[in-house]
Amino acid sequence: MNIFRILGDLSHLLAIIILLMKILKSKSCAGISGKSQILFALVFTTRYLDLFTIFISVYNTVMKVIFLLCAYVTVYMIYVRFRKTFDSENDSFRLEFLLVPVTGLSFLENHSFTPLEILWTFSIYLESVAILPQLFMISKTGEAETITTHYLFFLGLYRALYIANWVWRYHTENFYDQIAVVSGVVQTIFYCDFFYLYVTK
Repeated sequence: MNIFRILGDLSHLLAIIILLMKILKSKSCAGISGKSQILFALVFTTRYLDLFTIFISVYNTVMKVIFLLCAYVTVYMIYVRFRKTFDSENDSFRLEFLLVPVTGLSFLENHSFTPLEILWTFSIYLESVAILPQLFMISKTGEAETITTHYLFFLGLYRALYIANWVWRYHTENFYDQIAVVSGVVQTIFYCDFFYLYVTK
């Protein structure tokens, strides 16, 4: 494991912690897209099913469990504990516009036609677009809280560091995963779009 992968994982974890701390401290989900958080929970659920079949390392297992727990706690905070503060009116992105093409693509373009592999591929494709409901919400309201922008910044940094990780692995291990790389680049472009929205709004 290289430094870019570790820093990427830590940036991803920091983004989630910032979001959870924001919700707990303010006792509010204002400005947060519950639909994006549902998609991220679905991403982690479908990606980490191998927790029950493959052991890679203690680090890998612990990080997977943490991401899963944090994703479901976040969804619980938004839709149960602080649901009265949730802005459902502006969180109006239609998820079927993402889920239908992502599901179809994961069946058409994958490494092997097995249930776990298709679900892993689905999670990769879905992660690349899961932030769109959040970006749609920001563009619709024309505003984003500072904490929310910090959350999005560290998510964007996570993707950028993972691109560096893939470049490093290609040069040192001759490893290249086209599905992960293309999806990661697409996702990073969406985060660049967020920074554009933030500056112009």
